[in-house]
Amino acid sequence: MTQEELIELNKSMNALEKFIADLPEKALNLGIRVLIAAVILFIGFKLIKFIRKILKKSLTKASIELGVIQFLDSLLKVILNFILVLIVAGNFGFDATSIVALMGSAGVAVGLALQGSLSNIAGGILILLLKPFRVGDYIIEDSNGNEGTVKEIGIFFTKLQTGDNKIVILPNGALANNSMTNFSEAHLRRVDVTVGISYDADIKKAKDILWRIIDEDADVKQDDTKRVYVDSLGASEVVLGLRVYCENAKYWELRWRLLETIKITFDKEGIEIPYQKLDVHILKEENS
Repeated sequence: MTQEELIELNKSMNALEKFIADLPEKALNLGIRVLIAAVILFIGFKLIKFIRKILKKSLTKASIELGVIQFLDSLLKVILNFILVLIVAGNFGFDATSIVALMGSAGVAVGLALQGSLSNIAGGILILLLKPFRVGDYIIEDSNGNEGTVKEIGIFFTKLQTGDNKIVILPNGALANNSMTNFSEAHLRRVDVTVGISYDADIKKAKDILWRIIDEDADVKQDDTKRVYVDSLGASEVVLGLRVYCENAKYWELRWRLLETIKITFDKEGIEIPYQKLDVHILKEENS
């Protein structure tokens, strides 16, 4: 072995000895940093929860719309958690400025990969600014036919509660860019009911019965918007229609009650409601 090789070997051995000698101290320092990071995370999560609670109470007292409160709460949660991550990273010796610069450099790539998420954030902001619907409104999303009561407007998604108590989660971007029907925008909602009667039935009598039903119902708005009319002439029935207005919250109860009352009253008054049936006539052949 040459002298140069011995010198290199000696340097390597010295470096290894120094690393082994410093290992307990480095491990202790790392353990302390991990412990401090755990304490920072614990206190940070508690503090974030407390700040969000204070914000919600303040906005509620200021009579801010519930959808705006939910959106700001979600946004604040993301921002505060990001700040907490920077603080923990700084505890391990990372420069927060460098982290922010690195994330900024990667922002373009991340933005391209998360175009849908960014459009959902923009859609949520547009929904809060333009207010096509609010929390508590009953809407129908026209592109896929999803409908229900708006329960929450978040950063990325809006939650609907359907009539059968399911939760439908819709992206804000799709809601902001597509058409929808808001049944809660107006105080009143129109109820349209059609019923078929036999061609042999007395049309005037049937219409009088329908008028009496809607005149006696307390949930029907009693004004000149009420209508009873002949809707169409079918192959085996005359289709009568009625049109009334009621409060939004009473729409389904009124519709169901009108259908039931019409059937019971027509049966009592002898007005036949035709149904599909097949008449079979048997001809007997005479023996010659």
